Amino acid sequence: MTTKINFNGDIRDNGQISVFDHGFLFGDSVYEVICTRHNNPCFMAQHLRRLRKSAAEISLTIPWNDERFEREIHHTLKAANNAESSIRIIVTRGEGEIDIDPTSCGTPNVLIFVIPTRIYPPEDYQNGIHIAVVRIKRNSAEALNPAIKTGNYLNNVLAKIEANKLNAKDALMLNSSGHLTECTTSNFFFVHEDRVKTASPDCGILSGITREILMQLARENGILVEEGHWLADELEKAEEAFVSGTLRKVMPVTRLNGKAVGDGKPGPITRRLMQLYESALEKAIN
Repeated sequence: MTTKINFNGDIRDNGQISVFDHGFLFGDSVYEVICTRHNNPCFMAQHLRRLRKSAAEISLTIPWNDERFEREIHHTLKAANNAESSIRIIVTRGEGEIDIDPTSCGTPNVLIFVIPTRIYPPEDYQNGIHIAVVRIKRNSAEALNPAIKTGNYLNNVLAKIEANKLNAKDALMLNSSGHLTECTTSNFFFVHEDRVKTASPDCGILSGITREILMQLARENGILVEEGHWLADELEKAEEAFVSGTLRKVMPVTRLNGKAVGDGKPGPITRRLMQLYESALEKAIN
């Protein structure tokens, strides 16, 4: 298994970036993560579209078009030659003065990491994981909008530290109004009365590519989906819960704040969505 780094079109075994790059200094960057199936990228067009949307939100000009990204991604995958990979694209503001004003920065830097796919323990899917609601609140959209996928992740890092102290696999964050938002690197869903419920985007979430595909699959297969503003107390009624993300895919949650969710086993709707998403990945190969 091999990691390869594509730095502005040059494929390397390891990489170095200037200490004056504003992505390093201030988290002034955007990124995306793409999974593979049979070592081919899945949902690449959707990820590149969101990368450009994030960049536009922070007034960052991406120097490559989609065709260049696709070409460089495939070249880097070929160089790594893994059975399966995860692809992380980062576009930084570029090098500039040690000052938060970005006008001193020159050309943005583009990095593509191709990394052997992280394999989560099979028991996480068979038995589910434990997550906990934490005190750290999700960033306000009026401060740093969570809908922008930037390299500034300290909010999530602090939440994960708190979850670790609670012996939970991940943290579930609330917004300043006490409504459910999302986990540190995945979206959150729970099931009540045969309805899949998840936070509305205006609660302050990053609407994941996997989240959007799951909601579409659910509706196409007769599963009711509801986006809303849910207080943490609503979780007492949860019969099932799960998280979704590019690398985690669909992962059951069977314990929440140390208590069993439903009967403490992955539920039928969760298992159905896991199957539907696996089928969607097979069809998504670019």
